[in-house]
Amino acid sequence: MNSIISLLLLPLLNHFEKTKIYLKSTKIEKFLLYLQRNHIHMLDKEFQYYLDHQDELVKEYNGKFIVIKGESVIGSYDTEIQAYTETIKEHELGTFLIQFCSPGKGDYSQSFHSRVVFA
Repeated sequence: MNSIISLLLLPLLNHFEKTKIYLKSTKIEKFLLYLQRNHIHMLDKEFQYYLDHQDELVKEYNGKFIVIKGESVIGSYDTEIQAYTETIKEHELGTFLIQFCSPGKGDYSQSFHSRVVFA
């Protein structure tokens, strides 16, 4: 699966699981399988838009979850769940990006450390 898609969708799905909010899981599973099988690079344009305009977006939406479709912000919300539930009312799942808006790379990057030594 495309790593950007994994980083963007899995935290949202994990949040639903942790809060015991159940969606039609078969629909989500089918969608994720479709992405994985077809190596779809959906949302790359939206994520690149966020990266290219992060400074100006932070000035307007700092601390909010913004929804990006194409190259425009179509909504801003206080919570990730609110952003998701409101946006899917009018837009198909997989056609928009939900991104927490903040300065720096901290909200879209992860670092993994290991104490494994290769001899």
